[in-house]
Amino acid sequence: MTAPGSVEPLWIVVPAYNEEAGIRATLTALASQTDTGFALAVVDNASTDATANIVRRFAATAPFPVHLVHEEERGTGAAADTGFRYAVAHGAELLVRTDADCLPAADRIAAARREFARGTEMACGRSLPRRDEDPSLAERYLLPAVVRATALYGRYRTEHRHPCYRAPYVLCHGHNLAITAALYLRCGGTPRTPLEGPPEDVVLLNRAREHSDRIARAERMVVHTSLRRLRAWGARRTLRWCWDRRYRPADPRKVHVR
Repeated sequence: MTAPGSVEPLWIVVPAYNEEAGIRATLTALASQTDTGFALAVVDNASTDATANIVRRFAATAPFPVHLVHEEERGTGAAADTGFRYAVAHGAELLVRTDADCLPAADRIAAARREFARGTEMACGRSLPRRDEDPSLAERYLLPAVVRATALYGRYRTEHRHPCYRAPYVLCHGHNLAITAALYLRCGGTPRTPLEGPPEDVVLLNRAREHSDRIARAERMVVHTSLRRLRAWGARRTLRWCWDRRYRPADPRKVHVR
């Protein structure tokens, strides 16, 4: 699945659990990047469907090396951590993450590379609704505004203003972040928590803030993300889920929305 001996300094990590219905679109969006000078690690998080087979077929014609990594411990945190550490072990110096229900904008990798060139050690990008899911006006405009408002609240939360933090709190989406391998290892990386546990992206951000003052919000790093959780749970439950998991489904199996 990979070119023998190929080493790329920039790697993209994509955790995936039972994503056979949508991962082709994500892979296609990655293959359509204006900058394809990267390696891709897709972490199959104990899927029971055809996710891994789709990745294998894509790898045969992909314009970059593709690595299929397996992680049996359930949870986005464990899958992301396994993918990042696999990438570092194979020569990665720059790490970028997206998710298997997302469509990165065509210049997303180029934008991440520009952030790294500026000396940024962790960049947190912008999230917009997927256009192919026909977002309503509220989903297109109101949802991003509400997310930004919660980020402002997050900046002033007591637990995010501890003197140990060297950089200000910024809005961070797990499906749209970039971090140097050096900072990832220095801060301890993504927590290997279950999906219903503490948000792994916020924990990673705060770990990084303890070790670096070069953390930035990168508005030009854009990913279009699925509305499926919002539509399955409704706005109130979804926002409470994102807010420290203050809403959790009574049935743990419903944490994974497909």
